Amino acid sequence: MVALSDRKIEIVKTLVQSAPDKIVGGLQKALAETGGDTVLASVRQLVEAEARDRLLRNAVFQPVAPLFVGDGSDLHSLVFPAQALTYIWRGLKASASAEMATVAAATAAIEKAIATEQRVPDPSMPYNAVVKLAAEGLRAAEQRDFKTAAEICEHCRPGAAEALAACLDITPIVRRTLPRLAEWVAQAGDETSAPARLAYKDSVAIAEDAGPRFFEMLAAQLTPPWMVLRIISAIMDKPTERYLADSELGGFPERVMAEIDDALKAISKLDLDGGPEAGRRAGRMVELITQQVFELEVCIELTREHGWGHRIVGQKKTLANLVEARLREAEKLTTAALPMQSSGFARPRKSGPKLDEPPEARNVVRAMTLLTLAHEIRLCTNYGGFSAVHAKVTEKLSGLADHYVEEVLDHLRTGDVAEVGNAHAFLLIAADVVSLTRDDKAAELVRRRAASACVPPPDSAVVLDA
Repeated sequence: MVALSDRKIEIVKTLVQSAPDKIVGGLQKALAETGGDTVLASVRQLVEAEARDRLLRNAVFQPVAPLFVGDGSDLHSLVFPAQALTYIWRGLKASASAEMATVAAATAAIEKAIATEQRVPDPSMPYNAVVKLAAEGLRAAEQRDFKTAAEICEHCRPGAAEALAACLDITPIVRRTLPRLAEWVAQAGDETSAPARLAYKDSVAIAEDAGPRFFEMLAAQLTPPWMVLRIISAIMDKPTERYLADSELGGFPERVMAEIDDALKAISKLDLDGGPEAGRRAGRMVELITQQVFELEVCIELTREHGWGHRIVGQKKTLANLVEARLREAEKLTTAALPMQSSGFARPRKSGPKLDEPPEARNVVRAMTLLTLAHEIRLCTNYGGFSAVHAKVTEKLSGLADHYVEEVLDHLRTGDVAEVGNAHAFLLIAADVVSLTRDDKAAELVRRRAASACVPPPDSAVVLDA
């Protein structure tokens, strides 16, 4: 098998080095089973080497690595171009070979300790030493790669290069907090606030304006990032909204409230023709808003009459109004998806399922969109302020589906159905309604009854459901 030429290998190497981490990881998986005697063997070796190098790079820059996102153009959070980290790493390789060798040795010692189930050594000292050199190189911008990294940052946002260097300055402190970050978010009290305050003080001791950068770096390590509000609250002992708004950290809750406003707009523009997936997305946004509002109310002393408190009260009211309107619309569309018709001349007229025509596809899709939304938000209705309407609508629609199923099955038993296929289709829709308003077990029972009632026997007569 002919191997790739040196020129082609160099082209592939350049492409791989400039690719995002996800692409490199995907290539590594795709080439994992490539044999040693194939034309792609050299490519696999190249990709594996690049993947190992990036793991080392991300470990060294772990406290700041999540801040390198895309082209770094996000104006609402502290981010830097991902390409800048690539050039910083190249600059370290070119100008600090001895320190980089120490980092590689420390990483190898960690891997050996894990493999032999021994105590894992702390690599913080060699890692932090390299990060310090990176900050110095970025500020000096004399070496070619560091200069390129600084120019990339400045092109994205004036002052971004110095902001990145300032983040690198407090990287050792943030690195020290990472093992305890989950504990700080999960638990409140002196055991959490004391070490968090100490880390914060150490950061501002390096630079008076380091506070916001410290919390931005912590937020980037959290999922979701706005959970950093808990740490801010612990350090500031649950501040009043006025105190926090006037501080340099006021941008964090402002950012969360802006996200809530954006989510409310998205929910109001829900595409009813988008189907269950659109309903799930809207439902997740509703749940997210309730979580964000809860964090704001727990972490900050708010007043309902003005300021942030007044704004949050308005957001909760808007959310409740939007959800309740969608729930009422779900009731109308579900009724349209399972149509009934009046029959006979007696008073009052008896109504029954309309089975002479197939289901109206648009009504069904729209109903399922909103029923999926209702199903997704079932766990946050109390805090969202729409539990009464949600319970009323879901109970009513569950009963409607039950009644509809029994009516259709009764028509099938009596042979009063011209198009059995239509009946079966409506029964399956009713089963979906039951699934979203009650549970999957009840829905599966409806589907089994539908299958039994709608399968014709050998003589083409309808099999009756006992």
